[in-house]
Amino acid sequence: MKAAVLRAFKEPLAWQEVDTPTPESDEVLVQVMACGIDGTDLKLLDGFGYTPTLPFIMGHEVAGVVAETGEGVTGFEPGDRVIVHNFTTCGDCLPCRTHREQICVNMGGVLGAKDRHGGYAEYLAIPARQLVRVSEKVAWPDSAVCCDAGMTGFHAVDRAGLRLGESVLIIGVGGVGSMAVQLAKAAGARVLAVERSEAKADWARGLGADEVLYSDGVDISAAVRERTGGLGVDCVIDIVGMTETMGNGINALRHGGRLVIVGYTPDFYPVEVKYLAQNELEIIGTRAGRKQDLINVSSLMAEGKLRSIVTQTFPMEEANEALAVLRTGEILGRIVLLTPAGRRAMGD
Repeated sequence: MKAAVLRAFKEPLAWQEVDTPTPESDEVLVQVMACGIDGTDLKLLDGFGYTPTLPFIMGHEVAGVVAETGEGVTGFEPGDRVIVHNFTTCGDCLPCRTHREQICVNMGGVLGAKDRHGGYAEYLAIPARQLVRVSEKVAWPDSAVCCDAGMTGFHAVDRAGLRLGESVLIIGVGGVGSMAVQLAKAAGARVLAVERSEAKADWARGLGADEVLYSDGVDISAAVRERTGGLGVDCVIDIVGMTETMGNGINALRHGGRLVIVGYTPDFYPVEVKYLAQNELEIIGTRAGRKQDLINVSSLMAEGKLRSIVTQTFPMEEANEALAVLRTGEILGRIVLLTPAGRRAMGD
C-alpha cells in the first residue's frame, strides 16, 4: 500500500510504498477512504506533544470500509462503513470503568499520534472495539471529521455542562470550534465567538454564533462584559490554549463561571489563586472524547443536525500541500485528505 510517512521531524512527509498491515485476532483491516488533518498533525511534524518513534504514519480522523477481520472479531464484516475512535485503551482501569476511557492510565496507543499508525495511508489495522459504524447518508469527509473535530467539540460542550439560557464564549472557530459553536447553540446557549478575520467571523455566524469578537487589538474580556451587562459569560471554551487566550477566558467569566480548556500549546498561564477562590471559578480540562461521544456526534451528523465543516479536500498524495495550507491559519473549517479509493467512491 501507499502511505504518507513521517520520516523526520520538521521535514516533509514521504508518499511511499509500505507494507500493508495484517490484522491481529482482535483487529480489523480498514481501507481508508478519508482522513482529516488538524493542528495535532502540525505539532507532530514539529516534534511537539506526541513524539512517536519514526518512521510513523499520522492521521487520527479516519473513515473507511472494513476490508478484513481478525479471526476473533465478531460484529463487523467486510464492506461495513466505519470510523475509528482514537484511543487503544485497557478497559480495566478506573477511567475506563467509569466511561472516561480517553484518559486511560494504561493507554496502549493513540491512532496516528503514538504507537499506532494512522490514516495517512490506504489501509490501517485497528482493534475492532475502536470502530463505530456510520451511515451511508454521510459523505466520507464528513464522517472522518467526526473522529476528532466532532467528538472533541461534543465532549467539550458536555464537560462545560452548558444549560438552556446560559452564555458561552468560544475562543477559536477552527475545526473543533466549528463543531462546538453548533453544539453549544443546540444546547440552548447564547454563543459568542472569538476570531481574527472577517472571513472567519462570517463562518462562525453561519454556524450559529450570536456575536463574534475580533481578537486583534481588542480587550476581549471588556468586550464580553459590555455584551453581558457587566457580568461576564457563564462559560468559556478555549480551543487555542495560549497564555493570552487563557487570560482572556478567565477574565471574561462571571462569578461562578467555568473555563474549559481544549487546545494546548507550550504556553503557561500564571493563575491568581485569590481571584479563582473568591469568585468560585472552575478550570476544566478536556481531552478529545469518549467512544460514546463519537457515536453521538456521528448520529447527529447522519440526522442532518450538524452542518458540514469540510471546506477543502486534497488527494492524500498531496498531504504536504494540505498541511502547508493548514499552517497558514487561514483555512475555514476542516481540510480532509482522500485516498485514491476515497476519490473513486466519491466520483472524483
